[in-house]
Amino acid sequence: MVNATQVLFFTLSAFFDTGVFKYLYFIIIISLYIVIICANLLLIVVICMNRSLHEPMYLFLCSLFVNELYGSTGLFPFLLVQILSDIHTVSAPFCFLQIFCLYGYAAIQFHNLSILSYDRYLAICYPLQYNTRMTSNKVALLIALIWLFPFLAIAVLLSLSAPLQLCGNIINTIYCDNYSIVKLACSETRVNNLYGLIYTCLVVFGPLILILYTYIKILKVCYSGSKPTRQKAVSTCTPHLASLLNFSFGCFFQILQSRFDMSNVPMMLRNFLSLYFLTCQPIFNPLMYGLQMSKIRSLCKSLIFGKT
Repeated sequence: MVNATQVLFFTLSAFFDTGVFKYLYFIIIISLYIVIICANLLLIVVICMNRSLHEPMYLFLCSLFVNELYGSTGLFPFLLVQILSDIHTVSAPFCFLQIFCLYGYAAIQFHNLSILSYDRYLAICYPLQYNTRMTSNKVALLIALIWLFPFLAIAVLLSLSAPLQLCGNIINTIYCDNYSIVKLACSETRVNNLYGLIYTCLVVFGPLILILYTYIKILKVCYSGSKPTRQKAVSTCTPHLASLLNFSFGCFFQILQSRFDMSNVPMMLRNFLSLYFLTCQPIFNPLMYGLQMSKIRSLCKSLIFGKT
């Protein structure tokens, strides 16, 4: 039996020998990272510099873009090093740190999307009471909860995983995953599995239930309301729904891959889909919100091209 104190590093077995193509993959990944940084940073600067965008919806979007920078930084530098390396290993402390970063990114993203849906619900269903219900203090409190609650939940998750006695150190992924480490355990993992279920309900299903509830209410108002009300709902909710579906698809596949045997799926496809919610979402959101929302689009043009 190998205990936790003897596992000094983990081997990431999902990487495969790419030969000379590793330099091509390196260029593709670093290009994606640069695009993500530039796109999200541009929108953060636009929202922060323009007082006209200091409204609840745009502040929640700013939190969303900051989280995408955070999640990308937790993955891309590590991935770039692994692509150029011939030995795909990672130290145990860094592995748990990466889990904290990536799980934090996913949890904050779900909570941020749920708060955005709640904000749209108040704006569309209670337009006259919106300013009294969504005050600046409430916005600050919600943003603080979006970030603090997931970090506390993940800290508990990792405090249960770190002391486990492990019988191996090979993880069949291209980045560190908590459930993959738990599967290596020789000791009892019932507490880990129970908390993992609670964590999933709090982080994934809780926000999704809130989103479902708010959109049912929004649809009722749209069907019974005037044409301008429907147009407002469509223009503000379309980017949010597209972002939610895109992110949920990536997370759903990653959960399936970590829980079930996917050996019949080609390794390259598995790797691509496991990276989907970490790479496509930070590119998709700035494009969707930047192109769909005319206020952000016009301010981005004026910042880039110097037009007033």
